[in-house]
Amino acid sequence: MKGRDVTIVVHRDGDLNSRQYRVAWWVLEAGRWGAPILAVLVLFFVARGSWLSKEAVRAQVLDREVARLKQENGRVQQLAAALNHAEANYQELRQLLGVKAPPEKAVITADLVRAVAVRARAPNAAPRAAATDSANPLEWPLDVSGFVTRGQVRPGDPAESHPGIDIAVPVGTPVRAAGDGLVQQAGTDPAYGSFVLLRHGAGYETMYGHASRLLVRQGDSVQMGQVIALSGSSGRSTAPHLHFEVRREGRSLDPLTVVKQEN
Repeated sequence: MKGRDVTIVVHRDGDLNSRQYRVAWWVLEAGRWGAPILAVLVLFFVARGSWLSKEAVRAQVLDREVARLKQENGRVQQLAAALNHAEANYQELRQLLGVKAPPEKAVITADLVRAVAVRARAPNAAPRAAATDSANPLEWPLDVSGFVTRGQVRPGDPAESHPGIDIAVPVGTPVRAAGDGLVQQAGTDPAYGSFVLLRHGAGYETMYGHASRLLVRQGDSVQMGQVIALSGSSGRSTAPHLHFEVRREGRSLDPLTVVKQEN
């Protein structure tokens, strides 16, 4: 039958007339082989269209998530600004209550250790002789002019707890070990700034905070009067000063009642 045409007769039930269609044989052959290919193509496009629809839905979900994250980021930025503002207010309050608070307006309670202005060793003064019990923190940590601007506030006081004393001195003032000991810690802290913590005998410890430079490392052995740091205003500080603490068996002591002060 190759090369011949094919006649297709179409007769509708109940109708006297019929229709005839002449189709070339090669058309039928092409249809027989092309139909499966066409079916495969249709299935491919249907599957592709389904995948594209899913990706479009996923893109919409991701867009909504991005919008939500942007909104959350805006809230975080607002909170950060509020925290910065609160920190600025806190620093201003510290300054008012600490360094610049007028003495006549200071609130004194029974639990508040009052400290009068104490002058450290005058500039160019001769060094003091070493104490007999040099293992205990008995010596004043400075040998230049400096004034105690803030005394110790015991825990539980209505004011802010302050476990040591603040001594106003210029940046770069040598800070000396109050006694022989071992450097237990030397590093940085958000509140103390650059600090040195010494461990002495009889359960004593001394803390030196807000330094501009540390001159010892953890594990070093130091002697009384040795320069261990330079004063500064690092950490939570409003002006250059040395924060000095004395502890015994983990309990905070008032340094003005322990160390030997110079007039």
